[in-house]
Amino acid sequence: MMEKREYIKKFVHDAILEDVGDGDHTTLSTIPKDKVGEAKLIVKEDGILAGVEVALEIINQIDPTLTHEVLIQDGSAVKVGDIALFLKGKIHSILIAERLILNVMQRMSGIATTTHRYAKLLAGTKTKILDTRKTTPLLRLLEKEAVKIGGGTNHRFGLYDMILIKDNHVDYSGSVTQALVSANVYRATLNKPIEIEIEVRNFDELAEVITFGHVDRIMLDNFSPADVKKAVDIIAERFVTEASGGITEETLQAYAAAGVDYISAGALTHSVKSLDLSLKAKLI
Repeated sequence: MMEKREYIKKFVHDAILEDVGDGDHTTLSTIPKDKVGEAKLIVKEDGILAGVEVALEIINQIDPTLTHEVLIQDGSAVKVGDIALFLKGKIHSILIAERLILNVMQRMSGIATTTHRYAKLLAGTKTKILDTRKTTPLLRLLEKEAVKIGGGTNHRFGLYDMILIKDNHVDYSGSVTQALVSANVYRATLNKPIEIEIEVRNFDELAEVITFGHVDRIMLDNFSPADVKKAVDIIAERFVTEASGGITEETLQAYAAAGVDYISAGALTHSVKSLDLSLKAKLI
């Protein structure tokens, strides 16, 4: 996987090319090139701010002569009317940066805000909230970073950093046991440490996993809170446990009370509402 800093630089470079093309013809046609101005990033909705680090890279790549002042850092709680940062310099550069900064920060702040609500509901329990691979293609690092900023924990990043045997893998393999046998044989051929997690759909599959062993984490898929409690008692801390499938903010605490180690929720990233932010300009 690409290192975070390198990823952000490449993402910003590609995003600028996508948006600007052969020039911002609206700004070029309406505003003299030498005009300078100021802008402030205004918060229009309560939440958790995220994406400041990426915004600064956007500013730097578009025009390193733009000056900026960050007033609110990533992970901070914000309320309507707060000013997150100031920009000053060439108006052409500010207007090119505007939409890209907002797109990134609104999306990341929405994810961080949602994650924070989930994490707050789990406060005082041993259960941690996990994200999933249900992310926007090519934006996964930013979205998973936003989950961390909001107080969540990252699950595997991609297909390469964990063996996660899902229901389709089991069905294609023929059985839970066969899938685990094959996965363990394969793991022994790798030149890196890698965990094995397996999804179970019922107590028969759970019993099969426990009998076989040689697995690091068991995902209890679409179990009710009562069945999760029963499964956790059966597992008795021999394996890390994760609950997944249709878990909402309303049912989150019931699953945590069942004693599961992790709860994974695709809703943190796949259908989150962006936080309302605005960049307001001012002539100098």
